[in-house]
Amino acid sequence: MPQIELHSAERRELRAQAHHLHPVVMVGGDGVTPAVRKEIDAALDAHGLIKIRVFSDDRAARELMHQELAAELGAAPVQHIGKLLVLWRPQPEKAKTPDEDRLPGPRDVKVLKYSKRGGQRPEIKQLRVLGNQRLTPGGQIKRAKKRGPVSIKKRQAP
Repeated sequence: MPQIELHSAERRELRAQAHHLHPVVMVGGDGVTPAVRKEIDAALDAHGLIKIRVFSDDRAARELMHQELAAELGAAPVQHIGKLLVLWRPQPEKAKTPDEDRLPGPRDVKVLKYSKRGGQRPEIKQLRVLGNQRLTPGGQIKRAKKRGPVSIKKRQAP
């Protein structure tokens, strides 16, 4: 895979985003093994921007590792500071399947209502649930509670 090249403005933006991240992969004394490389690849697919902690005291070896990982995994080397390496790769597009319960607006739902006496067929009810409503396990429609004004108490001086 070819290594991704970044402009200085893009690199600066990614460094700012990576500042608050924690390392997701740790590279130990054995260096970059195939298992570690596989984990870094999976983390790049999942997160896009990752930090890697390297437990090696040799700065030149860490810099070489940073460049090799970027070239092999098709990522961009963002930053090498201390024992932390930051890599970025655009995340692959995922097929999005909309969750039927989370769609806004009205939706029609069929509800089975069972009789208290056994042996009878359940009654099928067609209900329309609006965006601010939810359907309870008992088949009832509940409205969202209205929020009142938020009051902020001022702190009194001692």
